[in-house]
Amino acid sequence: MGLKRIGVPGALAVVVTGLVAGLLAGPGDAATALRERGPRWQPPGDTIVAVEGDADNGFTIHQYDGTALSPPTLSETTAECGEYDTEVQAVACQVEVETWFRDLADLQTAIAWARYDAARPRPGT
Repeated sequence: MGLKRIGVPGALAVVVTGLVAGLLAGPGDAATALRERGPRWQPPGDTIVAVEGDADNGFTIHQYDGTALSPPTLSETTAECGEYDTEVQAVACQVEVETWFRDLADLQTAIAWARYDAARPRPGT
């Protein structure tokens, strides 16, 4: 079966039908569909949103739900580690504390990068 020739009146009818259907669909239907999304996603309340401070002066960890945690400073935890009975326990405690503070500093850097990256303009937007 070949192509059927409809001529100018037939083509005009197709165009008019398309325009009428578009007008009947209602203005802004595509924009309305974009606006009518579900509720905005929110992270769990204990999600870390900011880390302030440093190991020597103490960190403050801010969470999405508004709570803040302030672990002891490096000197306080070092003193507590020294209270263990054996040297092995004291060293294990100290390694754990140093790892914790290193990770907090890394997290602080990661959050700063995420905020910087989120604020950058994206190609095509």
